Amino acid sequence: MAKKAPKPARSTTKKPAKTAKPAATKAKAKPARAKAAVAKAKAKPARAKAAAAKPARAAAPGAARSTTFAGYERDAMQFWHELAMEMSREWFTANKARYEAQWVAPTTALLDEVARRLAPVYKPLTLAPPKVMRIHRDVRFSKDKTPYKTHIGAVISMAGTSLADGGTAAFYLHLGLDEEFLGVGNYQFDAARLARWRKTVSGKEGAALTRLLEELRAAGYVVGGHDDYKRVPKGFAEDHPHAALLKLRGLTGSLATIPRGLLHKPELVDWVAEHAIALAPLVTWLAKHL
Repeated sequence: MAKKAPKPARSTTKKPAKTAKPAATKAKAKPARAKAAVAKAKAKPARAKAAAAKPARAAAPGAARSTTFAGYERDAMQFWHELAMEMSREWFTANKARYEAQWVAPTTALLDEVARRLAPVYKPLTLAPPKVMRIHRDVRFSKDKTPYKTHIGAVISMAGTSLADGGTAAFYLHLGLDEEFLGVGNYQFDAARLARWRKTVSGKEGAALTRLLEELRAAGYVVGGHDDYKRVPKGFAEDHPHAALLKLRGLTGSLATIPRGLLHKPELVDWVAEHAIALAPLVTWLAKHL
């Protein structure tokens, strides 16, 4: 009986590896330039990320100084009502940006534009840069320790003077809860100016000033003093022809009441400038003689 042929031994030679699919090979073999472009796109510079994540400083509420007056916001007065109720440092700090955006920025823009229009009127005299006054009250010598004012005050003074030193205002603005006042002049003379005032108005200049004040009153402006003396000061006759002037402690001229709604419109600049120019002769007289 014939023997069966033995089975051939298994080959120990490894099978050749399968050939990768063309698409996979192409994906794994991307050019170095393509990889670099992808890596660069994923790794944006930190500076660019920071710029995208943070708003520009000028865009922060109240941070930018407006160059054109567009009017006060219609709900801006609400800020003063809330401040009057809260009157705390914590509340004001939390709402400071709101105060600057709703009141400081538009007031600065308003006075900047008015000052540009007034400058030619006062030549050769010059005006100081407009100034918004502090909202903090000086409580050092006051029984009322309320820390904040409930209004905004701002002024365009004659160059070289300040209201704190008894200087003269070419325009003064006071807006808030307690009152609305837009005017010019000198609210209260300091001792030196008061002495010069009495000396000047007791002579012929008093007659010229009286005529000017009559003209302004005829035009509808309120001009005069505040908390004046009841009697003619010592050294002058009771029946002095300029007794009314001698009794004054200061001299201001006030603009008319702001027309309804105008506070919220750009046209407020035109209205303020027109009246401030009309009252400029009063300011010029004070600047020249005091």
